[in-house]
Amino acid sequence: MKLVFATNNKHKLAEIRAIAGKFFEIVSLEDIGCYDEIPETGETLEENAIQKAMYIFEKYGCNCFSDDTGLEIEELNWAPGVITARFAGEHCSPDDNIQKTLELLNGKTNRYAIFRTVIACVIDGEEYLFEGAVEGTIAEHRMGEEGFGYDPIFIPDGYETSFAQMPMSIKNTISHRGRATAQFVKFLHEISL
Repeated sequence: MKLVFATNNKHKLAEIRAIAGKFFEIVSLEDIGCYDEIPETGETLEENAIQKAMYIFEKYGCNCFSDDTGLEIEELNWAPGVITARFAGEHCSPDDNIQKTLELLNGKTNRYAIFRTVIACVIDGEEYLFEGAVEGTIAEHRMGEEGFGYDPIFIPDGYETSFAQMPMSIKNTISHRGRATAQFVKFLHEISL
């Protein structure tokens, strides 16, 4: 089965291909000639994921999937949530987001957080949703160089290392995206039988 992953994020594409690529052909937006700025105006992760997947399905006629990920920090009233990627401003970098998060949590003892990923899949016009979550804490400083986004400051429960310090093979089995993708792949296998 061939599926378009509605993202321009090369890190996400590599992670998904590492998990699902051995079973399905995962192509990028670039592969189908899509260079559009896909709208993300939903108020929830679910709304954003569905909006992106439907946009590609309706415009390009391809079975596709997309994801939206949110970091939810208890001390910050579960922010940044749906604005995780632009927490420090509309055109911010991942480093800007990390810096803002660390500044807001400076001196705080409650560093509990949940990382959630929602995958929306559109196959032949039908929508399906899959969610993965992982609980953990926000580190007091950056730890590690691997991964992307908030990986250097997120320490999953049961570990003393951040996502950015883990090999991708370990991260993919325990991460929010890994868990959502595992459900998604299981579903794809079931409908392919």
